[in-house]
Formats: sequence, C-alpha cells, structure tokens
Amino acid sequence: MNRLLLCTDLDRTLIPNGKQPESPGVRALFSRFVNREGVKLAYVSGRHHALIEQAIDDYQLPLPNFVIADVGSTIYRIDRGAWQQWPAWNEEISRDWQGMSTEPLHCLLADIPLLQLQEQEKQNIHKLSYYLPLGHDQQAIISDIEARLKAKDVRANLIWSVDELRQIGLLDILPASANKLHAISFLMQHEGYNYKQTIFAGDSGNDLDVFLSPIQSVLVANADDEVRATVRNASPENLYVARGNFLNMNGCYSAGILEGIVHYRPELAPLIEGLL
Repeated sequence: MNRLLLCTDLDRTLIPNGKQPESPGVRALFSRFVNREGVKLAYVSGRHHALIEQAIDDYQLPLPNFVIADVGSTIYRIDRGAWQQWPAWNEEISRDWQGMSTEPLHCLLADIPLLQLQEQEKQNIHKLSYYLPLGHDQQAIISDIEARLKAKDVRANLIWSVDELRQIGLLDILPASANKLHAISFLMQHEGYNYKQTIFAGDSGNDLDVFLSPIQSVLVANADDEVRATVRNASPENLYVARGNFLNMNGCYSAGILEGIVHYRPELAPLIEGLL
C-alpha cells in the first residue's frame, strides 16, 4: 500500500472515554490496520509522556511511531519502545521564547497571586503549567501575564481550561508556535509526507487549527455539537465528518478514524474489511 502518516488525538478520539458507546472490537481492528507495512502512527495529545504511556497500557492502544505531546510542545520518536525527544523541534519553537526555558519565565511570574505551579511531570522545557483557583478574575491575571511576557519579547500561547472533576483552573504557557498544526506539519516535512499521504483525526476545539488547514482531517461522530457547528460554518475543504456508515460501526472513536481513512483512501476498504 502507499505510505500513510496517520495522526490522531487521544482522549475521546481514539480513547473511548466520552459519553457515546464504542463499536465492539473496533480498537483491535484499528491496531491491526496501523501495524500494516506502510502505515506510520502518531499520537497528538495534550497529555504528557507518562499519561500517554498509561493510556496505551490502560486501553490496549498500539504503540505509535511518533508522539506529539504536551499540547504540541514536545515531539518524540519511538524506536523499539524507547522514547526519543526531537531536539530539532525544541530549537524550532525556542525562538518564540528568546531561547529561554520555563525557569526564567516562572521567575517573571512568581509574584502573581493565586498562580500555583503544577506538578513537575506536567512541566517541560517549553511548557509552563499552573493551577489557578476558580471564582477569581482569571482574565485579568492572564492579561497581566501577557503584558509581562510581551515586555520581554516573549511570544507565547496561553491556554486556559478547567478541570471539571477537581474544580480547578488550568493555565498552560507555551511558545506561540507550539501547537498541533505546526507540530504535525513539522513531522510531515521531516519524514517526507505530503498532504495526500497524511490524515489527522480529532474531536474537539483544540483540533480546529488542523481541521481548517490543508491537512486531510476526520471529525469523529462523537464530537460535541459546538465543534460540529464551527466546522459546518467554516466549511473546510479537507474535513470529513464521520457518520457511522462503515462496516456497520457507529463512527465514534476509532470507528470514525477508520471511516475517515476509507473516505480519503477508498482503496484501503477491502484491506480493512479483510482484517475483521
């Protein structure tokens, strides 16, 4: 088969940890497909290294060839089970931070009330992560941080989210160019894949930059209504929305990924059917 670089988000895309059910046996079918010669697999996740390894173990996921982790701030090549971080990617995104790592940036922000550093395993050289209690004016705090970084000519992307289970705010500070789209494009360039040889699958708002790009993309059927509405209004040319019409599966999670692969590469349908 012609070579294929398959890039997929994890939570609620490949990992069936959303509200919708998973089609029986589909993860095993997905694993058999990605282990075929000619297919390279990349996980693209906000999780850090240890949590991705845990997910691979907990959900019996195939071991990928590449991992884009920490919201795009790290790229790993996996060779015979060994995770090797790409120094070239670190160099690429370090320009945004004027060559600084997280330690001097934290010193710039250490006197801001309410900011609490997250655990060490959630930090890396280009990802500075804080807890921020809810019930406060987080936008004022974020604006203060942005002003301090701008004064040092630091170009950064600040990502605010909420841990619903723990009811705590999460703030990640990344280089401006550390994102899924840039990381996937970097991987394509370095491994020699073009747009016709690459497919991305995702489910959420943090995948929108890829969905709206020239990269062939798949929105799995379990994506939330807000994301569906956004892509419907944008009408991207290179996005397929899974409907659940392949092999009597529901189009959610890895069933949607396989459906999208067959949409872009219909010649692979008999191969996948033969792996049942």
